Amino acid sequence: MGARLSIIIPTINEALTIEATLTALQPMRAHGAEIIVVDGGSNDNTTSICARYTDCTLQSPRGRALQMNAGANAAIGEVLLFLHADSLPPQDADLLVLKALASGKQVWGRFDVSITGANPMFRLIAWMMNLRSRLSGIATGDQGIFVTRTAFDVAGGFPNIPLMEDIALSKALKRLSPPVCLSNRMTTSGRRWEKYGVIRTIILMWRLRAAYFLGADPARLAERYIR
Repeated sequence: MGARLSIIIPTINEALTIEATLTALQPMRAHGAEIIVVDGGSNDNTTSICARYTDCTLQSPRGRALQMNAGANAAIGEVLLFLHADSLPPQDADLLVLKALASGKQVWGRFDVSITGANPMFRLIAWMMNLRSRLSGIATGDQGIFVTRTAFDVAGGFPNIPLMEDIALSKALKRLSPPVCLSNRMTTSGRRWEKYGVIRTIILMWRLRAAYFLGADPARLAERYIR
């Protein structure tokens, strides 16, 4: 548990959300965790906010996989935790992560997730996400993927694809060990579902993931996602 943890967050125009996330991470920083934000070219004041709360704020070409790999390359921790800018980790997440990997039997994992927002379907969506992840051994970025640096390097990091990079990394890491599935909850924003519609977003993501598993080009899937 003495391994130092590096927390890596990719951002793009997250001025409205990033301060709350970084504030929640400050107790972990006090424990010795390193906080790295990798910005993909924000045109708001995201980076100026981040400078007050991080050990390192980097610039990178836009793209979540590129940004997270850049953060991993700069990190000094033996364990890496990747967070979304609008996700809040559970209390003592740093200690939970290090304890989960302390035995060396498993080299990566993720948290359960809960979704904030008024829509009553969010609880069901979160339950389905957590169940699917436990059954499949696949994690999504909303769940806060954590991994030893050694395993991350062996897996080749996040593949340089514009969508499904978290699923691709999970598939590579599964070859090294099954994931630790922590029941402690990562709280993530329901803004995506609220903006585009809950049912519409669920159907879209199911279709995109199914297409990806059947071999569809992630670039083409990203175009559909953006539209």
